Amino acid sequence: MERLGGVASASELRRHASWATIRIAVRHGRIVRDRHGKYALPSAKAAPRAASALNGVLCLESAAQHHGWKVKHSPQVPAVAVRRKRNLPADRREKVRLVYVDLTPEEVVGIATSYLRTVMDCAARLPFDEALTIADSAMRCGHVTKAELLLAAEAMPDRYRARCLRVAWHADGRAANPFESVLRAIALDVPGLYVEPQQWLEPVGRPDLVDKRLRLVIEADSFEFHGKRRLLKRDCERYNSFGLLGWWVIRFAWEHVMLEPEYVREVLTNMVRVLTGLGPPEPRALRRAA
Repeated sequence: MERLGGVASASELRRHASWATIRIAVRHGRIVRDRHGKYALPSAKAAPRAASALNGVLCLESAAQHHGWKVKHSPQVPAVAVRRKRNLPADRREKVRLVYVDLTPEEVVGIATSYLRTVMDCAARLPFDEALTIADSAMRCGHVTKAELLLAAEAMPDRYRARCLRVAWHADGRAANPFESVLRAIALDVPGLYVEPQQWLEPVGRPDLVDKRLRLVIEADSFEFHGKRRLLKRDCERYNSFGLLGWWVIRFAWEHVMLEPEYVREVLTNMVRVLTGLGPPEPRALRRAA
């Protein structure tokens, strides 16, 4: 569930676990059945109660999860927005992340900040990869459009505008999950690399990321989708087809992207170096298989 972004549909869970395993996880409280066909981590479902107890509303990643969007990491404590200058005793501030802000009625929906306000708050306050993951998911769910995001970003205060515009400009609902969104965020920081998600390459298929100018395919390879022999065989044939068509293929595991982003950045930087004729890759980017 953590790798799925903290919230998941039944069909998403079934790709990774049997119904029996899911029922046992629900019975033991490891995951929560939110409503029909929708599941969440317990922390996501405890957040609305925390916001209600403080007479506040969910914001940032907590609001994103409440809206059913994916996040890079599930927040360890709920993020709750309360009005400015409100004085709360220390014991009531424990185990929550308080954000002091005055919200208009249009910026609140139920117990959480509105769709647009949530994306803009995340773009303003979170690291780029985390904010992009949330913006991608909001677009994928159909809750916001790129035009709405760009307009909202333009209206942000000066100190946040550049950060919000960057997220709005690069947000893309075609990204399938947080794994792909975070990988794209890293790639967007690599000079000379211009990637797009889920571009159809005839006749092979739709890679996770593509730089058409460099003829480079970048794949986010999850063990859950490649851990069976028939899937390994299929992927070998797929990558071979890309190679035969003159495409370079680079692959990263979830652990690379989420835990070792500097390695990912080094590999992509050196790939641009090789493909643009600037020279061979630097030795530190090369890893010997154990």
